[in-house]
Amino acid sequence: MKYQTQRLAYPYFIAAMGLFLLQVIGGLISGIIYVFPNFLSVILPFNIIRMIHINALIVWLLMGFFGATYYLLPEETETEIYSPKLAWIQFWLFLFAAVAAVVGYLFHIHEGREFLEQPTWIKVVIVIVALMFLYNISMTMLRGKRTVIAMILTMGLWGLALFFLFAFYDPANLALDKLYWWYTIHLWVEGVWELILAAILGFLLIKLTGIDREVIEKWIYIIIGLTLFSGILGTGHHYYWIGTPHYWQWIGSIFGALEVFPFLAMVIFSFYVVKKSSRNHPNKAALLWVLGCTVLSFFGAGIWGFMHTLAPINYYTHGTQFTAAHAHLAFFGAYVMINLAIITYAMPHLRGQQPYNQTLNIWSFWIMTSGMVFMTFALTAAGILQTHLERVLGMDYMDVQSQIALFYWMRLGAGIVVVAAVFLFVYAIFSKGKGEQATAA
Repeated sequence: MKYQTQRLAYPYFIAAMGLFLLQVIGGLISGIIYVFPNFLSVILPFNIIRMIHINALIVWLLMGFFGATYYLLPEETETEIYSPKLAWIQFWLFLFAAVAAVVGYLFHIHEGREFLEQPTWIKVVIVIVALMFLYNISMTMLRGKRTVIAMILTMGLWGLALFFLFAFYDPANLALDKLYWWYTIHLWVEGVWELILAAILGFLLIKLTGIDREVIEKWIYIIIGLTLFSGILGTGHHYYWIGTPHYWQWIGSIFGALEVFPFLAMVIFSFYVVKKSSRNHPNKAALLWVLGCTVLSFFGAGIWGFMHTLAPINYYTHGTQFTAAHAHLAFFGAYVMINLAIITYAMPHLRGQQPYNQTLNIWSFWIMTSGMVFMTFALTAAGILQTHLERVLGMDYMDVQSQIALFYWMRLGAGIVVVAAVFLFVYAIFSKGKGEQATAA
């Protein structure tokens, strides 16, 4: 490898894949509970397994972002990571906090705020981890070359840490709580995380296609401009019905609708770059994950988000299975797939194993994507029917649940497919290919 400290990414990617397995298994158990309500009801009730499912998602994605940063930053800055020792301390501390949180959830030790259930002391540890990480990468940036990709990535990571601080503010008033709660949740996934996504995407496209850096940088500026313009005020599409002034219905609707455009720009950008590429890179699987990321994030975060972001529609659909459909495809397309793309690209170099089993990796892509798309359509159908029966016709909640039970079975089937594909992905990463071309850097 060109830079020795790129190996710091290895433990982060290993932990990310392990937590990814835990997350999808938790999701599968949740799906089973939907069709067999008493399944593990005493040992592992639904609210706890759902909590583990969601929090494992957040933690493994962050692990992936940390690993991606330690892998790409040396190449972008043309210098080694400032303090490898600090990176290792950060890794073990963050992993400890993640494990402690999961164990705590099993014993009903949590704060009860969705996505931010971690006890206060674990939140403090997370802040310490973030400060260590930001210090390390900022010092690396200061002593190295400053590329657009490195600066956008660093800006996104600083934003990630700063907006997490709102997790400590827990007012007694529920409307006020939700107002500031969205400062973390929305401005993460529909704000600063998109900057991280754009930076990793740009890095991979440069490596995989050989396109000029200047072209990539121009597109990244367009994407982040659209992201920040639409994403910040787009937070208002969560403010419709929590006691905020009525003008948020207009602001939320308009800017929430505009959030489609950064994802559309990513699709156009990626396919344009690949079409103009001068390099026939042998790691076809990594390129497949990159292109898949742009397409599914456009549909999941963009189209499915737009379908129920307008206030008159959201009034009926909020909190239904339609929300679950949007959330699953958006997270999978935008953040799961970009992490799997950088892991697919980097792990052969980190393990010194070339060739690796691309064929199985590509199969995992198609199986996982197919399972998630089918799950999304099943949840979408369930959400539409639920909205009509419950919110329009006024049927009782449990009566409606019995009417949409078929779609829960469909989701469970899709979940089994996704879990199998995740295991296949991890196996492919660690298995050696036979007669496949080596993946050049």
